[in-house]
Amino acid sequence: MLKSSLALLALAVTAVAVTYGAIWLAGLAGGAVISVAGLEVSLSPLQMVVGLGLLVLAAFVLVWILGLTFGFLRFLGGGDTALSHWFGRGRERKGLQALTEGLQALATGDGQVALARAERANRLLDRPALTRVLLAQAAGMTGDTRRAEAMYRQMSGDRATRFVALHGLMRQRLAAGDSATAMRLARKALAERPANVEVQDTLLRLQGEAGDWKGARETLAAKQRSGTLPRDVWRRREAVLALAQAGTGDDDTAARATAVEASRLAPDLVPAAVAAARAMVHDGQVRQAARTLRKAWEAGPHPDLAAAYAALAPDEAPAERLKRFEPLLKLRPDDPETRVLEAELLIAAEDFPAARRALGRLPGEAADARVLTLMAAIERGSGAEDAVVRGWLTRALTAPRGRQWVCGNCQQVHAAWAPLCEHCHALDSLEWREPPGTGAAMPGGVELLPLIVGSPREATPDSGPGLEATPPE
Repeated sequence: MLKSSLALLALAVTAVAVTYGAIWLAGLAGGAVISVAGLEVSLSPLQMVVGLGLLVLAAFVLVWILGLTFGFLRFLGGGDTALSHWFGRGRERKGLQALTEGLQALATGDGQVALARAERANRLLDRPALTRVLLAQAAGMTGDTRRAEAMYRQMSGDRATRFVALHGLMRQRLAAGDSATAMRLARKALAERPANVEVQDTLLRLQGEAGDWKGARETLAAKQRSGTLPRDVWRRREAVLALAQAGTGDDDTAARATAVEASRLAPDLVPAAVAAARAMVHDGQVRQAARTLRKAWEAGPHPDLAAAYAALAPDEAPAERLKRFEPLLKLRPDDPETRVLEAELLIAAEDFPAARRALGRLPGEAADARVLTLMAAIERGSGAEDAVVRGWLTRALTAPRGRQWVCGNCQQVHAAWAPLCEHCHALDSLEWREPPGTGAAMPGGVELLPLIVGSPREATPDSGPGLEATPPE
């Protein structure tokens, strides 16, 4: 309302001013005489002002007509003009429609339609950063790898689409089984986008498969710097890669230092603790090696740790070894691995009743092949009949194998620890646990063996009160 009132007021003021100006000009004396080819025209001041205004208006109209004429001529010659923009808007609408339909077809897996719409969009639109990506993706979906690769190579020359091109070429090389070329492309792609998780993981996996542990550690560091990897996960995987690098190093001194570093980063990593202990023993640091093994045992008992702890004094007598192992046995006394270790030490010291008590309820509640074999040794050492010993060994044939290195990703069982799963190539996926479907697949007749070779005997007084030495049927 206020704006309308102000505009009306301004119009009235302008009209009044023009009227008074015209009256003032009409009252002025004098004028001008224009003589052209013997024709004279006398103009008053008011007529002069009106004529000048008409002359300016005519000049403006003439300039507008000339601009329109030259614009039309430029349009006919293919120049960029407002008229070409007006006609080009329809072309752009059609191109964007084709691009949209191509993306929808690509998302639904219709490669032929996506390729046709991509070609139409490429003809109508002058946006190669969009249309080439769609063309490459559609060509790859239809199996035309040559055309897809050609598109990606064209895109690699443009800074805006270089990463997309490298990523697409990397995937093509992976699909073709060319890991070496894929690794080179992954390095270039990572240089373009250091925070891209897929490229990081792909390069890390390829470097691990190729045994390039140094390069894998660099990639892992880049992954941690980009914020895509928590620090605790980085420490664990860095320890795994450092241990793998130490195992392939030519310089023994550097390899030992790397093994110690791996154990420092992940004290609960059993192979790292074992390797670090060996390195420390080599350098005369036996006490440090013992502390490292005890720390790892406290995190999780493992037979390899016990073997490495025994190797610290290989020539000691069984009684001396049993005494030296006491600090280790006190760390996790209720763990089955601790009980088995104590039983093994007591068997070596020929204290068979104590060995039976050390196993406790394991032969009846957690009877794996190792425990049953120890029971056979205890029975043999205690002077039992051969049939009883054979009975325990027979049970061991069909008993579960116990804890092993199992890939948490694909459940593949490994005979020894490795930084990568041998089956699915996952990094740091091996876990020390019972494998799925434990128990060996044996012929059906094995169940009858105890009837043939003998059965384990019932519990004896040496077993202690409430303890059964007989495994479950």
